[in-house]
Amino acid sequence: MDAKFPNLALSESKEELIAPEEETNPLPRAVLRTNSFLLLDGEWHFAYDAADRGLAEKWYLGHQYEHTASWPGSVEAHLAEAKDHQQKAWQDDVVVWYEREFTLPEPEEDAKQMMFQITFGACGYETRVWLNGNLLSTIEGQEIHYGEYTSFSYELDEEMLLPVNRLTVRIADSLDAEIPRGKQESHIYKRGGIWYQTHTGAVRSVWLETIERNRLRSRVGVVSVVEDYLVRFNFTTRIHDPGQYTIRLNVFEQNKEHTQPLATSEFVLHLEGGQKMQRLVMEVPGARLWSPEEPNLYCLVAELIDANGYSAAIQAHFGLRKVESRGRYIYLNNQQIYLDGILYQPGTATFEEMRRHMYAMKELGCNLVRVHIAGVDPRIYNLADEIGLLLWVEVPSPHSSTQLSRQNHQAELLRMLALIETNPSVIIWSLYNEDWGAEDIATNPATREYIIQMYHYMLINHPQFLVVDNDGWKHVSQEGKLKSDLLTAHLYTPDLPRWQELLDQLSNGQMEGVAAHPLVVGDPFFYRGQVPLVVSEWGGFGFPDYGGPKDSEERTERIRQFKKELRLRPIAGDVYTQATNIEDERNGLIDSHTGELTVPAGLLNSRSQT
Repeated sequence: MDAKFPNLALSESKEELIAPEEETNPLPRAVLRTNSFLLLDGEWHFAYDAADRGLAEKWYLGHQYEHTASWPGSVEAHLAEAKDHQQKAWQDDVVVWYEREFTLPEPEEDAKQMMFQITFGACGYETRVWLNGNLLSTIEGQEIHYGEYTSFSYELDEEMLLPVNRLTVRIADSLDAEIPRGKQESHIYKRGGIWYQTHTGAVRSVWLETIERNRLRSRVGVVSVVEDYLVRFNFTTRIHDPGQYTIRLNVFEQNKEHTQPLATSEFVLHLEGGQKMQRLVMEVPGARLWSPEEPNLYCLVAELIDANGYSAAIQAHFGLRKVESRGRYIYLNNQQIYLDGILYQPGTATFEEMRRHMYAMKELGCNLVRVHIAGVDPRIYNLADEIGLLLWVEVPSPHSSTQLSRQNHQAELLRMLALIETNPSVIIWSLYNEDWGAEDIATNPATREYIIQMYHYMLINHPQFLVVDNDGWKHVSQEGKLKSDLLTAHLYTPDLPRWQELLDQLSNGQMEGVAAHPLVVGDPFFYRGQVPLVVSEWGGFGFPDYGGPKDSEERTERIRQFKKELRLRPIAGDVYTQATNIEDERNGLIDSHTGELTVPAGLLNSRSQT
């Protein structure tokens, strides 16, 4: 396996102008760093540690592996492929080990300024990594990384490295209901119906790359003040050599036809060793705003320049946009917008399949995709930015409500936020869905207090998003103030008269008897049009084996009728369930493999019909 050396020359002196790069992103990341990398995907040695003996027996110092497995891939698939393991799905705890060798690439120019780093696009739930028998710690200082939906990295000390290196990975997971897992089965919810087979482990690419000792990390937050063409960028500096540095920001046209920046700004600051968050604001005069109709994007090249003029750069695209809930409606860039949404559960879809799904949802006429309690490849968020799809993202939920499950939920939320702050397409976050992982929300003040705290945290630290506390029902009210930017309801019925009745009750402010549970819990809440109403799940119109219409034509007509009733009422948006079939749920409108529509194009676009 050969290392890829783009040789894109982002490390130049500060007199040189750094233009945005033309290359597409080959790795599962939203922010680019154009140094060389070596993809470590492919065949690895594999072992199932049924008795969890590997740590005690120090397998990381050397072990005879009987099997191989293809990375990326799931533990479930690798267990099924192992010759001595007949069970297709694990039932409790699972521990597996992976190992491979890699040859260290030749050092680059400015080798003294560079170091090696290994990044896992996603892996988990519990991951430990050894290099040549030495236990590694993540950049955050964790010997054990928890979580399975976001990336994490290890800087490699030079003394650990050999010409040929052995990388060992131990992955542990369980069906513990306190772990964030979304709709995957647990000890509480078993596979079947709406609960899916577990899909965990080595689920995303891993790579070795060269990085600068002193740099900006590959995470950028973006908050726009569209009225003044101001953009606030949130950066994370990583410093090994304390001293005075300059952060230079260059903003270019995204089409890259122009080499001169639209805006440039420099910031001088003294940085100590370690990591530091830094917010910087710059003006982009005359910038065009981002929207689904006009997904205008700009390219940011951010450099960290040391006192000797050595530059380390990252690159990201961004868009200026503002979203707010005001009265009954949602406003994008100060213009009222209706959300024609669809529920999307990617499940085990590959990156290419997800790409096809995104284009198909756009073809259906959607301007919003609700990515349902799952983490996806970051390049999908970038794709939504480019083609003009709004995204509603959600934290994968635990399946029980305890102090530990809330701690795990918060940690997962913060990990996701750190990496999903760049994309203008992301406008809504859900903390919980249908009180999964917060089942005692109506009776336990501690659960409600946690949700209230996280809602306030999001308002202060991430004002670029709308926040839903608990989607579907049981929204939290404190002193009569809803702790959610949207009042959402999940309404399911195949009967048109009943549908009309439910929509009338919802828009008239009825809080009980509309959805499966009361819409608000906590203190009394009186709806008077002060918050947008969104029917965030409806439909589910499968074919006869799912209790739905007899054929595609009947399904199409029913969707049209139901959408028409939504638009006759003061409702701010809706989310049809759902995009593709997944396991037992056979109510999709898009072929999960080919991305072809099974209903007419534009069916969910009600904006052009009002």
